[in-house]
Amino acid sequence: MGSLGLPASIDESKLHAFMGKAVGDMGAAMHAVLVVLGDRLGLYKAMGDMQPVTPAELAARTGTSERYVREWLNANAASGYLTYDAATASYTLPPEQALALAVENSPAFLPGAFQIISSCFNDESKIEDAFRTGKGVGWHEHHHDLFHGTERFFRPGYIANLTSSWIPALEGVEKKLRAGAKVADIGCGLGSSTILMAKAYPKSEFFGFDYHDGSIELARSEAKREGVEDRLHFEVASAKNYPGDGYDFVACFDCLHDMGDPVGAAAHVHSSLKSDGTWMIVEPFAEDSTTANFNPVGRMFYSASTLLCVPASISQEVGLALGAQAGEKRIGDVVSSGGFRHFRRATQTPFNLVFEAKP
Repeated sequence: MGSLGLPASIDESKLHAFMGKAVGDMGAAMHAVLVVLGDRLGLYKAMGDMQPVTPAELAARTGTSERYVREWLNANAASGYLTYDAATASYTLPPEQALALAVENSPAFLPGAFQIISSCFNDESKIEDAFRTGKGVGWHEHHHDLFHGTERFFRPGYIANLTSSWIPALEGVEKKLRAGAKVADIGCGLGSSTILMAKAYPKSEFFGFDYHDGSIELARSEAKREGVEDRLHFEVASAKNYPGDGYDFVACFDCLHDMGDPVGAAAHVHSSLKSDGTWMIVEPFAEDSTTANFNPVGRMFYSASTLLCVPASISQEVGLALGAQAGEKRIGDVVSSGGFRHFRRATQTPFNLVFEAKP
């Protein structure tokens, strides 16, 4: 036995290093709850002017309790989210953190991701049961934080990239959209991607499809609020049976890997496109090699895949369960099995791969 009563095979330095990592994860997990609270209570936005504030001042601005706010501020300062000035007993949200925590549509906005994490804790018992039974958990079966958090997390990336770099990276698509095209957004969720395209390309007509009726209802409300409901139509439909044909452009944003039968979905997309049409598939960034994804981004995506993506796929017919780290080769195999002859990586970001497929 070692000096701490540990088996001789245990390297104490490695154990201590791991324990330190685990303590860091514990703090991050606890702090994730405080990020959700700070978002919902408007605490970060109230500090968005990046000026020093005391607990009493922040509590007064937000209509919250000073004692709770003081503890929340200290937790954020200990986490490096805020800075603390001991001389004035005040706290400041630095400009970089303000961009990530207080500016709703900035490319770095993070609270939506923490809202997704909140939904995972709410649904932990459902996932435990899925582990034991092998059954799935449908997207619609999750806590409502998942739907809203997903929309808030992905929307800034779409704002930053969709019309400025992703669509321009596709062969001839931007020209068609500007002239007037028929477009389908499959698995559109709350409709952020569809609405962005409709606003950017006013001569085109857009159809957003999702099997979750609650998401479609919210998407319709947002389209009306944005004033694009005259050329944007949201309907409840699955990827394998959405209506219409003769589409010039079909898009799937971060959802193909969630589908139970992505090959069947690919075949339906193929049948719904014009002969010169294009399918854009946006997927989480992943390398083909499993070990190449053992990094911070891969850690996040594998965890989300365990809790959300694989259960969603298994809950549906076929249940292929590609997972969020499927990678280019597996996505390409799905696309070609659906009848597409052309497939390529058009562009990428640190979080997404953007593929182009043609009949």
